[in-house]
Amino acid sequence: LIFVVVTALIVLLAWGIVNKTPATGLSGKTRIAKQAPDFQLYLQDNTKFTLSEQIGKPIVVNFWASWCEPCRDEAPVLENIWRMYQDQALVLIGINTQDNLLDASNFVREFGITYPYGSDIDGIITIDYGVVGLPVTFFINRNGIVDQRWVGALDEKIGKAWASNII
Repeated sequence: LIFVVVTALIVLLAWGIVNKTPATGLSGKTRIAKQAPDFQLYLQDNTKFTLSEQIGKPIVVNFWASWCEPCRDEAPVLENIWRMYQDQALVLIGINTQDNLLDASNFVREFGITYPYGSDIDGIITIDYGVVGLPVTFFINRNGIVDQRWVGALDEKIGKAWASNII
C-alpha cells in the first residue's frame, strides 16, 4: 500500500512539473474575447486618455516598465507599428507600471517613443487587465473586445499582422 501511495505521489508530481504553466504566461488570459476593461490614464503631456472614448478604432494596449529587458526589446517594434498605422486610426497606448517616473521618462527618450503613454501609479489598470508579468500587449477590436494578447516582447511580424488585419 505504501508503494502504491508513493508511486501515485511521484506520478502526480511529475505530471504537475511537466504541465506547469509559468504565471507570466497567464498574464491577461482571462481578458480574451471579453470587453476590455475601461480605464482613464493621464498621459505624458498631461491629457487624459479614456479607453471607452476610443471604441470604434483598433486599439493596442501595452504594459511595460523601464527595468524590463523584454520591454526594451519591443520598444522599437511598437514605435514602428505606431508610425506605420497611426494615420489609419490605430490607437496605441503604453501603460508604464511598477516603475519610477524618471526611469520611465529616460526609457521613452532613449527609444524615441512618440506614441501616447502614461503611468499606472496605483496599479489598478494593471490589476484589471490581469497582468502578472511584463511586457504584455492587448489587441482590442473596434467593438472594444480583447481579440488577442501577447505575453513577452512583441515582434514586428505579430504586431503588423494584427494591425493590418484590423485596420
